[in-house]
Amino acid sequence: MTGPSHATKSRTNTKHPIYRGIRSRSGKWVCEIREPRKTTRIWLGTYPIPQMAAAAYDVAALALKGTQNVVLNFPHLVDSYPKLPPSPSPADIQHAAATAAEAMASLGDDDDRSFESRDGAICNERGSTEFPSSSGNSDMQIGNTQTTTGEEEYVDEEALFEFPSLLVNMAEAMMLSPPRINSFPSEDYSSGDFDAESLWSY
Repeated sequence: MTGPSHATKSRTNTKHPIYRGIRSRSGKWVCEIREPRKTTRIWLGTYPIPQMAAAAYDVAALALKGTQNVVLNFPHLVDSYPKLPPSPSPADIQHAAATAAEAMASLGDDDDRSFESRDGAICNERGSTEFPSSSGNSDMQIGNTQTTTGEEEYVDEEALFEFPSLLVNMAEAMMLSPPRINSFPSEDYSSGDFDAESLWSY
C-alpha cells in the first residue's frame, strides 16, 4: 500500500508552484490536459522551460472549455495566442498548443516580469503616481529649488525709474514745509467783513 501512495506524492511534488497543468520530469516540463466529461487526457508535449508548457496548457484549456470560467496561466496574453484549433480533436489541440509554446519561447523568464514592467510606476493609496528616484540627490535638488524660489527678490527702484538719487530726494522732500494756501473770501461776504487767516499762516 505504500507504493501507490508514494508515487502519488512524488507526482504531486513535481507540479509547478505557479503554473497550472504542467509538471517537471527529468529536468524538463511536461503538459497535459483532461478532456471535459472524460477520463482521458490529451498530451501537449515536453518543453525546456515552464512558460512554454504553461502557454500550451492555456491554448488547450481555451479550446476545450471556452473563455468563460476558465483559469489560465497567462490571462493577459490571450489576445496574443495563436488562433484556436478549428475542432476539439486531440490532434488540432496539440498543434495549437505547440504553436503557442513556440511563441512563448521568445519571452522565456521575461514573461514573469510582464506585470511589473507594465506597472513600473508605483501607485500609492491616494491614487497618485510615484516614480522611484535614481539617486538620493534628486530630493536635495528639489528642496534647494523650492528654497531659492521662495526667497524675496530685491528690486532697485533707483535703477528701475532711472533716478540715481530717488530715495535721497524723497527724504529731503519730507523735510520741506508745506506750501501756503491763499484763502479767498466768499461772494456772500464783503472784503471788509471777511478776515480769515490762511490755514498755514504762522
